[in-house]
Amino acid sequence: MDRKAQEGSARPRCNLYLESRYRKLRRGLPQTIFFCPKCKGDRRRRRGCSHCEGFGKLTKDSVQELIGRRMIPQMQAKTGKFHGAGREDIDVLMLGQGRPFVFEVVGARNPHLDLEEVRLDIERRAEGAIELAPFDRVDRKRVVYWKETHFDKVYRAEVATDAIPDDERLASVRSFAGGILQRTPQRVAHRRADLERERRLRVLSLEVSGAQTLELRVVCQHGTYVKEWISGDEERTTPSLAKLLGVGCRCAELDVQEILTPGVEGPRLQG
Repeated sequence: MDRKAQEGSARPRCNLYLESRYRKLRRGLPQTIFFCPKCKGDRRRRRGCSHCEGFGKLTKDSVQELIGRRMIPQMQAKTGKFHGAGREDIDVLMLGQGRPFVFEVVGARNPHLDLEEVRLDIERRAEGAIELAPFDRVDRKRVVYWKETHFDKVYRAEVATDAIPDDERLASVRSFAGGILQRTPQRVAHRRADLERERRLRVLSLEVSGAQTLELRVVCQHGTYVKEWISGDEERTTPSLAKLLGVGCRCAELDVQEILTPGVEGPRLQG
């Protein structure tokens, strides 16, 4: 073992909590590692797994991995844990000022890095997939804060319709603001309790953008399933956009435009 390696192995280890925000600019990128649902990424089980073909996960990258691949080796750490303030679906962009998160560096031997240099290195190697706000060193309480505090969100959606509704229906929906009742969506019912939840939502704008497409912006309460509010999810969400417009609707594309955390400007729910 050379001298530098001996010195490195002698350094004490410590845990760090680094807070930032990420903007996700590429669809198909999950927030955390997307392990195969069959083999769960287990080293032995994944070898013969036909679902992931031995890869152990269903995507090459995630926001967590793009950060960890640079942060963990440079800090000579054992591993890293990603603590996000919620998450967006894999096919949804995260825009605006980004989603807050804390990256926990476990067992770092080289904690005194220039965090700005690391951030720029992560962005450069991500090749436009993500952008990061400057890292701040925080304590573990910030993990709890972001996990337990809920914020309203602003979404933009491209809505595919069976037909363009008449002007009267469109005008009525543009002024919609109120409560909706959502039963756990079919697409997540296999992993979440089948419950009914009340949520608040306000339409900010609704415009015809194509032969059978609408451009929609809404602000809604934390935990609102926007895709299902648009389609109705076979009447598991009421009232839905489809019901209000009187035509079949489907969310073709969705972006989180802003998470309305303290200090972030944006249209908020009333009351």
